[in-house]
Amino acid sequence: MEESFSQGDSLVHHMDPRLKLFTGALFSAIVAVSSRWSAYIPGAFLALGLLFLARLPLRKVFIRLLMVNGLILFLWLLLPFTVGGEALWTLGPFAATREGIALAAHITIRSNIIVLAFLALVSTTPVFALGHAMARLGIPDKMVQLFFFTYRYIHVIYEEYQRLARALKIRGFRARSNIHTYRTYAYLVGMLLVKSYERAERVREAMLCRGFKGRFYTLYEFSLGGRDILLTVILLSGVVVMAILEWA
Repeated sequence: MEESFSQGDSLVHHMDPRLKLFTGALFSAIVAVSSRWSAYIPGAFLALGLLFLARLPLRKVFIRLLMVNGLILFLWLLLPFTVGGEALWTLGPFAATREGIALAAHITIRSNIIVLAFLALVSTTPVFALGHAMARLGIPDKMVQLFFFTYRYIHVIYEEYQRLARALKIRGFRARSNIHTYRTYAYLVGMLLVKSYERAERVREAMLCRGFKGRFYTLYEFSLGGRDILLTVILLSGVVVMAILEWA
C-alpha cells in the first residue's frame, strides 16, 4: 500500500514493467507446479539474485516473509496429520505422515520463492505503472480499471473507517464481548458499505462529467533497453532450466 519498495535506483527498478509482469507470472507458474527439489534450486537462486539486484531493505523483506510463513505455519499444523501415508511419529490419536510433511515442505519452499521473486519484480514498480503495463499486455480494460480503483479508493474507505471509529470513541464506546459490541460493529460495517456506495456513485458521476469513456490514458511510454532484454533472457533461461529439471 505504501509502495516503499518502488522507490529505488537499481537495475530491477528500471526494468520495463511489462517484462516484470510477464516474467514474474511465468516464473511463479513454473514454481507453483513444480514438485521436484532439484527444480527449486535454480528458482531459489533466481529469486535471491533478483532480491540482491533490487537492493531492497532486508528488514522489510524479512517482515513480509514472516507474514507469509505465519499463514503457512497453519499448514504445518494440519497437513502432516491429515494427509495419508507412512506414519513417522504419533501424537495421541494423531499420526504425522511422511507424505504430509513433504507436502507442507513443498508448499513452504514454493511460497517463499514466489514471494521473493514478486517482491523483487512487482513491488519495485509503482502501482499505476503496473496498471498500464497490464493494459499493454492485453489484460481486459475492466480488470485494469478495477485494479486502479481498488488501489485508489481503499485508502479513502480506510479513512472513512477511521472517521467512524473516532466517532464511536467520542461517544464513549468501548469494545467488549457482548451483544451491544457486536451490534455496534455490524452497524459500523453497514455504514461503511453505504458510504462506499455513495462515494462510488459520486466518483462515477464526476468521471462522466469529465468525459470518461472507459479507458485511462497515460503520457508514460514504455521502452525496452539492452539491460531489460538481458535480464529477461536470464530469467527465462532459469525458467527453462526449472522446467527441464521438473519434467525432463
